[in-house]
Amino acid sequence: MLSCWRNLNATRAIISPCYTAAGFFSLQPQQTLSLCSDRRVSRVNPNRKCSGKRYNVPPSAEFVARVSGIPTMAKLPYQETADGLDAAFVGVPIDTGTSNRPGARFGPRQIRVESAMLRAYNSGTRAAPYESLMVADIGDVNVNVYDLKDTCKRITEAYRKILATGCIPLTMGGDHTIAYPILQAVAEKYGPVGLVHVDAHADTSDVVLGEKIGHGTPFRRCVEEGLLDCKRVVQIGLRGSGYSADSYEWSRAQGFRVVQVEECWFKSLAPLMAEVRAQMGSGPVYLSFDIDALDPGFAPGTGTPEIAGLTPIQGVEIIRGCRGLNLVGCDLVEVSPPYDTTGNTALTGANLLFEMLCVLPKMKYY
Repeated sequence: MLSCWRNLNATRAIISPCYTAAGFFSLQPQQTLSLCSDRRVSRVNPNRKCSGKRYNVPPSAEFVARVSGIPTMAKLPYQETADGLDAAFVGVPIDTGTSNRPGARFGPRQIRVESAMLRAYNSGTRAAPYESLMVADIGDVNVNVYDLKDTCKRITEAYRKILATGCIPLTMGGDHTIAYPILQAVAEKYGPVGLVHVDAHADTSDVVLGEKIGHGTPFRRCVEEGLLDCKRVVQIGLRGSGYSADSYEWSRAQGFRVVQVEECWFKSLAPLMAEVRAQMGSGPVYLSFDIDALDPGFAPGTGTPEIAGLTPIQGVEIIRGCRGLNLVGCDLVEVSPPYDTTGNTALTGANLLFEMLCVLPKMKYY
């Protein structure tokens, strides 16, 4: 069906307009696109005068209904491996490590469904991800829903293969356990990395119900294995009741910067992120965003909600504040569709993942 796009009048098919310097603020498109497809994947091939490369560009809802087709992240093409990609969306559908409400194993699927609302450009930052990077959805890690430790091994092996291609993974969780095996693979390639961790919880517990691996322990395990550059770790949005008077004492003792949610109330986080960029420097950085960092009034579909959280605006500020960092991977975790009756949590997650894509290195901005 998409092959018929070739017959569209190119002057009407302005899905991804380029702008001249003179017309930058007028938002008047100055260029049209040429469209193409083949039998393996359907893609838009913009002739932009700004690059000779071909990129995967999602079909515009101006011409292809959002409700049609097989759901992939942002309606991007699907391919089985990360070969040839600069960035890839990948799902890790587990909730075996959750301690409260389950359902995060369905997170990647629902995020993909809600991502049909995404368009090709970031109107706020003027990022043009599909003019900058070759991106695709590479499906899900084949997890073992009966064995969490085996699942962690599978995740690490899958991410070794992804990272070996030079691709930056953008992960859809799944519960936060997945950050540990992902960071094992990331640190194998890059050495100890900086971490921007956005969450209601520190996830630095040692043992929970006799187990060392779960969604409350990943960053303790990462520190023990030397996966993190602890002076370049920041945890933002932490809150809630605790098991001790100072739930974040261990984090601070490792050298982490801890930003409790009370420090975020009633303010923009842009100044904070300027400080975070200075802290992270030029070294490799991993961004891990737990959707429960947001207040459950905005994102109720999650396993361990805590009141008085961040707003979606602040979440976007944090991600946009990572622009310029040497990001080597990102994740968005803990979306639990069974508790997301409106779909808004998954929709928010999809948009935050798009924002992550838009701050990756080599991004073009108009």
